This record gives sequence, structure tokens and C-alpha cells, in this order.
Amino acid sequence: MKLNEGDNFRVEGSKSAEHGRLIRMRKIGGYGAALAVMPYLLIKIVWTLGLLIPTGHMGDPNWRMVNAVTAVVAAIGIFLAIALCRPWGERLPAWSVALPVWIGTGLLVPMLFLAPILGPAAVNQDQAAGSADIWTYEQVLIMLSLIGVGICLPVALAGYAKTRWPEALGGPLHTGEAPGNSYNLQITLGRMVAAGCVILGVLKLFWAAGGTIGIIPSMIEDRNLWWHLLTLSTGVWALAGAWGILVLTSRKGSRRFPLPMAAAWISSGMLFSYNIFANLSELMYKGPSSPEYPIARVMTTEAGIILGVAMILIILMVLHDRRREE
Repeated sequence: MKLNEGDNFRVEGSKSAEHGRLIRMRKIGGYGAALAVMPYLLIKIVWTLGLLIPTGHMGDPNWRMVNAVTAVVAAIGIFLAIALCRPWGERLPAWSVALPVWIGTGLLVPMLFLAPILGPAAVNQDQAAGSADIWTYEQVLIMLSLIGVGICLPVALAGYAKTRWPEALGGPLHTGEAPGNSYNLQITLGRMVAAGCVILGVLKLFWAAGGTIGIIPSMIEDRNLWWHLLTLSTGVWALAGAWGILVLTSRKGSRRFPLPMAAAWISSGMLFSYNIFANLSELMYKGPSSPEYPIARVMTTEAGIILGVAMILIILMVLHDRRREE
């Protein structure tokens, strides 16, 4: 009897300690992300008001509107970061948390690997182009904000998800098969999406390595460091997503669930958000802003958006079955 009581005490103590770790993780990540966004928000507000603008064209009404929109997005990001680390955040509708965090992690996590190279390169490039000195300091603050959010947001999300949706970040890869599951459909869709991700990933890696098929001959020399690294990042994350979605749907290739889940989650968000951003950039700039032929650009960007959406739908199917099985 004493042994059973001791066992129960240890179990309760272990659960209490884990709960305490989750709370600390959520607070550190959530408040850290909120603080990291503040410089970005302040700079965007200043630019919206037409102050401390680094280049003349950024004073145009269209640019000021873009800055106003991104300032609103940053404010929403601060609210969301705080929601992830507060108990009331668990009562928010699931879509209102998952959707912006999916897009946010897709945008920011891949940037963590690129920022150490792209940040200094962007500063040097703008200085050579004659931008105002204030832009150097503003750009450094923006990069620090993005890096800070890219680190802190996934930490807060991990703690939040483990509390609200434990099936999303814990347990073995295979948890059984509940009646009425969509296992066979997941396998079929997963293979189709993985094949598309592999094709997209290989093409992007080919371009990043210097391949010229699909590239406008007159713009071959215009492929700068930014273009090569962003293209490389897209290719790598597309292949990572292919692996992750195949493992999640086949339930083979990994003992634990979190790693393929993270790979598929970040990859899907990256493919969707970066390609949406690329399309928006096309609308903002007149004339070709990328060296790919228009048909190649349209096919790759649209394919990325479709694959990203398809991957997150498969992830939701997998999570739905896991919740029923547990």
C-alpha cells in the first residue's frame, strides 16, 4: 500500500514538474517574441508617418500603406505571442491561433538560417546604393526582431501546443488505428504531395546551384546572393516537407512523432507564405523582378502555394486521427 502511494506521489510530482516546465517555456517564448516584435512595429509606424524614411520611393503612398499593413500585422503578432503564454489564450478558437502561427513559423524559421548571411549582405548592398545612414540601424533592428521572433515563437508554440493539443507534439509515430480513420487517404495524398515537393525541391536546388534551364538569358547575371539563398532554402524545405509528410502518413521512418511533424509543419508554412509573398511582390513591382521565365515562375510559385495548403490539410487529418486513437 505504501508503495502504491509512493508511486502515485511520484507520478503526480512528475506531472506537476512537467506542467511547470511548460508554463516557463510558454512565458519565455511568448514574452520574448512580443518584445522582439516591438522594434519592428515601431519602425513600421515611423515609416507609415513618413519619418526617418531611408529612400525616397518609400515615401510614396503605396509604400506607406504597405508599412501600415505590416504594422497592423506586427501588432497582431504581439497579441498572439502573449496569447500563447497566457491561460486565456487556450480559450481562443483553434484556427485563430494555428493559422497565423503556421504562417509565422513558415516565414521566420527558415530565415533563421539565412539571416547571418543575408543581413550583412543587405546592409552592404544598400550602403553601396546610397541609402541614408539611418537605414543601416533600422535594418539591423528589423533583422534582430525577425530573428528573435523566429527563435521565441516556436518555443511558445511548443509549450502551448503540448498543453492544448498534446497529440501534436508527443508520443510515438504510430498510436494505433481507430475505426473510421482516414489512413488510406492520407497515404495516397501524402505520396502525391511528396512527389510534388520533390519535383519542386530538385528544381529549386538546380537553380540555386547555377542551373539556367527556365532562366531568362538576359537576367542570368542578375541572380544575386539573395536569390540563390532563398531559392536554396525553398528547395531544402520542400524536400524536408516531402520526408515529413511521407513519414507522418506512412507511419514509417521515425520512432517519434515530433520531428516529422515539425518538418512538415514548417515546410508547408514556408511554401505557402513565401510564394504568397512572391506573388504580392509581383503586384508591387512593375516588370520582371525575378530571373525565371514567367511561365516557370508562375508554375513554381503556384505549385508551392498548392503544396503548402495540401500539406497542412494532411497534417490536420493526421492530428485528427491521432486524437481519436489516443
